Amino acid sequence: MSDATARVADATGNWVDTRAPSWSRPYLRLSRFDRPIGSWLLLMPCWWSAALAAAIARDISHLPLVIVLFFIGAFVMRGAGCTWNDITDRDLDARVERTRSRPLPAGQISVRQAFAFLVLQALIGLAVLLQFNRFAILTGIASLVIVAVYPFMKRITWWPQVVLGLAFSWGALMGFAVTLGRIDLTALVLYAGSINWVIGYDTIYAHQDAEDDALIGIKSTARLFGARTHRALSVFYSLAVVLIGAALALGGVRWPAWIGLAAFAAHLVWQIRRLNISDPALCLRLFKSNRDAGLLLFAGLLADALMRS
Repeated sequence: MSDATARVADATGNWVDTRAPSWSRPYLRLSRFDRPIGSWLLLMPCWWSAALAAAIARDISHLPLVIVLFFIGAFVMRGAGCTWNDITDRDLDARVERTRSRPLPAGQISVRQAFAFLVLQALIGLAVLLQFNRFAILTGIASLVIVAVYPFMKRITWWPQVVLGLAFSWGALMGFAVTLGRIDLTALVLYAGSINWVIGYDTIYAHQDAEDDALIGIKSTARLFGARTHRALSVFYSLAVVLIGAALALGGVRWPAWIGLAAFAAHLVWQIRRLNISDPALCLRLFKSNRDAGLLLFAGLLADALMRS
């Protein structure tokens, strides 16, 4: 085993590196608590759907608890997903500059320990899921199929971001399953919009590794689009805004939600205009900024739910 205090290349200066006990750092890094942006991005569709479903039901009495449970569930299950991803990708990660310092390829933790930690996180996620109705429990469990196959997609398709979108947008269905006990057209359209958003932002993220990915044969939309990335992002982000807008219209939202969507759309336009795919640091900053885009939309949906309750 290597030094557990050694930092991950693209996650320096965080609380895990500076405050967490040394023994816990490989585990926290494995679940990305040193880089929580992915958990926030997984959480956003959950919160969107929870607020929209509460507005449709005209009942926000359970919304605070649902928001908290989704927060816990998103952080735990994103950690479980990253642990699984790192287990399956440990040999590939060792060949990429940005990822070779992760706990498994760096030797900070064994595969057996990583599996045990994966089980622990999954059990916590199950405990959260069991707080909901039966339909929501089954809906949540169904997402595990997508999570399980995602790490292998980059080996066989140029579109692994689509599969990531299916997984990271699942929360767009969960809010309806939890609050209304069903998945209707509004939920499905919101889900489709979120998928396009994920494809867009993860394409930006993948440009950090495009050169290394080309050397080792890993596929991504970043490599597929290349110099056409700005045009591709315009398509996917436009589809995201249109489809989310259609879901809002189906849900009968009022003006706060539309303001939230407009702010969300403006943020996506800013990302496209600012993007330079040859600047990895900028790609990372723009990718991370999608949390703020998601929160803008959530704020509008939450205000709408409060008005309609």
